[in-house]
Amino acid sequence: MPEMINPFLNNDAFNMVSLTNAINILPNQYGKIQAMNLMPIKGVRTRVIIVEERNGVLNLLPTQPVGSPGTVGQSGKRKVRNFNVPHIPHDDVILPSEYDGIRAFGSETEMMALAQIVNDKQQTLRNKHDITLEHLRMGALKGIILDADGSVLYNLYDEFEITQKVIDFALDDPDTTVRTKCLDVSRYIEQNAFGAMFTSVYVLCSASFFDAFIEHENVKAAYEGYQEAADRLGGDPRKGFKFGGLTFEEYVGQAPDVKGNIRKFIADGEAHAFPIGTMNVFDTLCAPADFLETAGTIGKQIYTKMEPRKFNRGMDIHSQSNPLPMCYRPGMLVKLTA
Repeated sequence: MPEMINPFLNNDAFNMVSLTNAINILPNQYGKIQAMNLMPIKGVRTRVIIVEERNGVLNLLPTQPVGSPGTVGQSGKRKVRNFNVPHIPHDDVILPSEYDGIRAFGSETEMMALAQIVNDKQQTLRNKHDITLEHLRMGALKGIILDADGSVLYNLYDEFEITQKVIDFALDDPDTTVRTKCLDVSRYIEQNAFGAMFTSVYVLCSASFFDAFIEHENVKAAYEGYQEAADRLGGDPRKGFKFGGLTFEEYVGQAPDVKGNIRKFIADGEAHAFPIGTMNVFDTLCAPADFLETAGTIGKQIYTKMEPRKFNRGMDIHSQSNPLPMCYRPGMLVKLTA
């Protein structure tokens, strides 16, 4: 009896490099933060990231008589911190029944049909890694990066030895001057920028915070005018309402964990403010996969690889991502409560 040929073996279209390149160009299905290009992908060569902090001393310079020597600058404190990049593997399988009976006819070749099966599996894997990355990025925006089970991977406030800033908007009090609260957020971020440039401040809100915000007596009239203008233009008034110098947007990101529990990326009654238009505040650092052929190379966002199952009963697909979203200045992050 002739040996059955596995169509996925010895084919360059299904090797690690081709699969990895393919999955990284598939369309992204999830991610407000990805859409904002807030934390761009930056490949690194190692699984341990070193972040160096130079807390430069800024002070007022006194006037001196002409000819006097200048005041002597003070060296800032230098601290080095290590971060291990999270490793996120996820596997799938292609069974013979999924490609049994594929025949080449018309304009569709057998290889194209097999490639479509792999592409569908790749898209499913990509979607899961994308929503996981969105969850990690939201954690970096909040200053506390959480794992899928809710455990803390990194508390950036503890790592950088600062206190998290929380501003209570007191939206249950009709006398609260909400515009002043917004200015307090902007002032705090400006004071803690320490030389970092940014263009504006954005706020991602839970649905309950957003509802309480737009229903407040000091905000309602402004929002109604904005809503009327948005309706005329056919837009969604929840997507970017500007008030008090801040842009507020409702954020509904959520996903089930491995136990099926739905985890909201922003807790009810909360919102999170952060700077946008920055140059060196946010990154998504991606380490290389733990394959022999990728050791020491620049990391990619996602990797995939296939190998035959025992007794040639299908193909196992392994995928992994190794991302660490990072906010280098958590002092510029503000938590808002309703």
